Amino acid sequence: MSKQVISTEAAPGAIGPYSQAVEAGGFIFTSGQLGINPQTGEFGEGIEGQTRQSLRNVQAILESVGAGMDQVVKTTVFLKDMNDFVAMNEVYSSFFSQPFPARSAVEVARLPKDALVEIEAVVLKK
Repeated sequence: MSKQVISTEAAPGAIGPYSQAVEAGGFIFTSGQLGINPQTGEFGEGIEGQTRQSLRNVQAILESVGAGMDQVVKTTVFLKDMNDFVAMNEVYSSFFSQPFPARSAVEVARLPKDALVEIEAVVLKK
């Protein structure tokens, strides 16, 4: 099995030894995306803004290879504070429609750059 690295300037570049995403075995696996605007380098405002930007970054990565959010089969949401779940979920729901992807949401002690949220996705390539 081969793997192909996916990279786009429409999402923040990797800040370590990893790829924005990798395509392998008919799936696309994104790395966790922080809510950083790739043009300004700034975080979105609050949990809502960071969630929106995180998902926009996932979307940009997918669009760079002709895929879309409707192909997402699984996401993992890492939250700095589980008390932000409801607000995150409200924004999250605007990016997906039925049938919704499977999802896990977990609270973590700390995220890179002290982000409030990080989201990764597994996508079925058409």
